[in-house]
Amino acid sequence: MFKHKVLWQDNYPEFINSKESAMDSLMESAALVNLPEGQQVFASGSICESYLLLLKGSVKAQLISENGREMMLYQMFPGDTCVLTTSCLLSGDSYPAEAFTEEDSSAFIISSHAFYRCLERSAFFREFVFKNFAARLSNIICRFGDVVFAGIDSRLSKELLSTETKVLKMTHQELATKLGSAREVVSRHLKQFEAKGWVSLNRGTITIIDYDSLNKLTKGETV
Repeated sequence: MFKHKVLWQDNYPEFINSKESAMDSLMESAALVNLPEGQQVFASGSICESYLLLLKGSVKAQLISENGREMMLYQMFPGDTCVLTTSCLLSGDSYPAEAFTEEDSSAFIISSHAFYRCLERSAFFREFVFKNFAARLSNIICRFGDVVFAGIDSRLSKELLSTETKVLKMTHQELATKLGSAREVVSRHLKQFEAKGWVSLNRGTITIIDYDSLNKLTKGETV
């Protein structure tokens, strides 16, 4: 019996159900790591040496410009795979961005050697890797499409409604990072939303008041 079978069964049962010897070897080789909040997972320019499967917590991958402006590329949650890690393992390139844990997290770390070996030997693992890579890449492309083509008001209202909670515990800087915008721009538009009675702003929180107006703005309708 391989290590951490219960964790595999709870988080990646399809790995166990594949019943392939190559997958058994992969799971046996995996190391369980615990990462505190704020821990750097990888740095821009670093070499990719392992494949990551998140079990708990969340990880944010982001770009940082020369003037210090941040732009979030994507987030990872339990069950997700990392687009940049997969890309760098397949291409041999260094990481073009950085990633940090957003909360206390845990993950399985699989060495690049074990990753390549299983990719060669297991049809199941090849399908898992490429399907997840393609799906996550599509999400990133859609995100960049929003950044390039959608107006800031539409993107901001969409982000506010995405959590499905009335009170968002989020700073203006965190929102700006997610939207690929400047904090000053986000703050200005949030204040406009507040003046129209759509939201209420307090230190560290944003309370949604008028869902209908924000939803119309998300759809590009006149409000």
